Amino acid sequence: MGDPAPLGLACFGITTLCLSVINAGWLTAVATPMVLALALPVGGGAQILAGMWAYRRGNTFVATTFSAYGAFWISFFLLLQYFVPAIATTKGAPADAVTGALGLYLFAWGIFTAYMLVAAFAVARAVAVVFALLTATFLVLAVGFWAGNSSTLHVLGGYLGILTGLGALYLSFADVTKATFKRDVVPT
Repeated sequence: MGDPAPLGLACFGITTLCLSVINAGWLTAVATPMVLALALPVGGGAQILAGMWAYRRGNTFVATTFSAYGAFWISFFLLLQYFVPAIATTKGAPADAVTGALGLYLFAWGIFTAYMLVAAFAVARAVAVVFALLTATFLVLAVGFWAGNSSTLHVLGGYLGILTGLGALYLSFADVTKATFKRDVVPT
């Protein structure tokens, strides 16, 4: 059985990169449906498959990583498509209900990512860098929502996310070329 990590990394990297370009302000939020179109099949479905294949191979770190972030992307789709509008239109909801909920959602994922970062130190350095960037991305975006939907923090989180997505794509490239050429082609 081949290594599912390059697939999971590519799908995570592509979806994260596209969302982060919007967060950074390179594209307007009008482009969000493009990310939602990626969230279910690419960010969600393909990563969960990669995670299940990693469980089969006995790799708990990779399996947990891709299964969890695959679930993140599916929940992200559901949150933006169905639940944020429901929160926003709930009668009597405070003005900050949506930003508070989004901040908590991202903060919880930041906690998960932070403890996965600790485990990532047992893997390649480049993996730890991606987890460090992703932890920072989640936490900056969470604080951005809690700070009244701060555009400055969203842009910073977007740039951190762009670096995270590019880092994941680099790792996918490194793993694919290593498997193809039967040697390290780029450092990790």
